[in-house]
Amino acid sequence: MRIGLISDTHLPEAGKALPPQVAKVFRDVDLILHAGDLHTLDVLDALEEMAPVLCARGNGDMWLPEDHRLNDTQVVTVDGLRIGLCHGLPLPEEPPWRTLEKSMSRDFGGAVDIVVHGDTHVECVEYFKRTLLVNPGSPTLPHNLTGRLGTVGLLHIVDGKAEVHIVDLRYV
Repeated sequence: MRIGLISDTHLPEAGKALPPQVAKVFRDVDLILHAGDLHTLDVLDALEEMAPVLCARGNGDMWLPEDHRLNDTQVVTVDGLRIGLCHGLPLPEEPPWRTLEKSMSRDFGGAVDIVVHGDTHVECVEYFKRTLLVNPGSPTLPHNLTGRLGTVGLLHIVDGKAEVHIVDLRYV
């Protein structure tokens, strides 16, 4: 399964529409996960033309109306892997008050194998305590900069194994 990962689109503040490079990258995906701060449901409509989409509500999305694609957090299971989708991921840990395990329990009802998150606008793929953490960055405000294309992610899951690629839209 191929899953498109995107976050922090901030439309229309960061532009009139998603960059056309996003559609090129997501052309053959089976699902799209948006990690929040879309600011308008039009983003989900545009992404849904490419593939089914789920979205986590970001701190800039609190005023958006209810929508079946949008929830505070989402959990999806693909080929035996549990994927948690949220906007902010409170790391580093501050034991015993704030730990990844407590966050996963609160946000996803238990442990997940992969956490897709956003908020920082900085792309990152890393393991933390055997959990794959993926931030696809922002296609419209990379590293909180305006005037240049940013990044999205592609998550490939085959036989219960995950592989992630961050795609720099400047080179698409």
